[in-house]
Amino acid sequence: MTSRTPQLHTGSHDLPVPDALAAFMTGGWAATAPLPDEPPAPDLARFAGRRDRLAARFPGERLLVPAGELKVRSHDCDHRFRPHSAYAWLTGLTGEDQPGHVLVLEPDGEAVLYLRPRPPRDEGGAFYRDRRHGEFWVGRRPDLAEAERRTGLRCAHLDDLDRRRGPGRDAARDTELACALSELRLVKDDWEVAQLQQAVAHTTAGFEDVVRALPAALRHPRGERWIEGVFQLRARAEGNGTGYETIAAAGAHACVLHWTRNDGPLDPRQLLLLDAGVETDALYTADLTRTLPLSGRFSPVQRRVYELVLAAQDAGIAALKPGASFRDFHRACSGVLAEGLADWGVLRVPAREALAADSGLYRRYTLCSSGHMLGLDVHDCARARAAQYLDGVLAEGQVLTVEPGLYLQPDDETLPPELRGIGVRVEDDLVITADGARLMSSALPRTADAVEEWMDGLLAGRP
Repeated sequence: MTSRTPQLHTGSHDLPVPDALAAFMTGGWAATAPLPDEPPAPDLARFAGRRDRLAARFPGERLLVPAGELKVRSHDCDHRFRPHSAYAWLTGLTGEDQPGHVLVLEPDGEAVLYLRPRPPRDEGGAFYRDRRHGEFWVGRRPDLAEAERRTGLRCAHLDDLDRRRGPGRDAARDTELACALSELRLVKDDWEVAQLQQAVAHTTAGFEDVVRALPAALRHPRGERWIEGVFQLRARAEGNGTGYETIAAAGAHACVLHWTRNDGPLDPRQLLLLDAGVETDALYTADLTRTLPLSGRFSPVQRRVYELVLAAQDAGIAALKPGASFRDFHRACSGVLAEGLADWGVLRVPAREALAADSGLYRRYTLCSSGHMLGLDVHDCARARAAQYLDGVLAEGQVLTVEPGLYLQPDDETLPPELRGIGVRVEDDLVITADGARLMSSALPRTADAVEEWMDGLLAGRP
């Protein structure tokens, strides 16, 4: 006799669940050990304080901050889930068990977390039938009591969330709320700076791994991808993964600002531009770039380009201090690059003219800005108002990158042939201090000589 029980459609290749199996699955389970009560960060009061600061900006209003939803990669396969940065910043929850969850700040000041709790084994069978959320498919998640202990919040079932009840502001759709969340995150506290320093340390280790792996990568027909994989191993072993798609760009690929195909070979006569960052388990990411000679030695023309970019970065770093305009360091970097291009005869007009707002001719060779805020997102706080960010001033506790570059396209006939196809970027992470800025990534060499010595040591097996 064929079962007439409605079947949950879970995939074209799955077997149906007969009534007998459904009944059998409801019993005989031992009591599951509770999840650890460890909070997701050292101090739950930290997140309560952040929620209070947000609520103070919207007194008497209902605020909804979703964790986000799963995104389909292909057909019935999802990408790994990462909670939205604003949600993580307000709750401390960073795990893959958060899709669909919503933090609600009620008008009376109460914070409630609506989540999808662990279902009982004797109800409905979702724990083994539901491919997207079922425990047998994706692992254990907390029940309501466990979630309350871990977050210090009142927790309720996601099904009980009534978005119609004074719908309020939803951070996924409300521009003003999204803006406020970005602006509140502009200045990092000591714990956040420590997380970012940890991300930098892991990223530095990943860059060392890459140099050690260069001999094997040079032999592989897709050496760029070999490099990407080596760094990804470090990122997954030490943290949540990479904070963004790794750029492993050899030769002329380095002239493509966001080259992530990483499908090319490595040629020892060329440079490798590696732009990569490890994201910690708390979701803070580093963002570092080094441009490495694949032979271990810069050629004279490669060194000339590298040292101009480094001089531009030095000028940009020197411009960082509290009260300085955010754009000052970019102007400093750009000035050095334009002067160098003019000295080389690449720019046919004086640097001052090329730098003018109504000209910008130097940008043909260095198209993007020279840095950005860094934190939970690689391009952090991007929803902040220009007056608070791009047109604002730097403040102690802000973390940012300084990353000038020259991207000399292989088909650019304004360049002498020996310069064509060379791309160089040097990027470091810095925290604004009371009297300037601290280089968080000082463990990675920056000068051409130091890069060569560092590579020699790693390739020779020296610590």
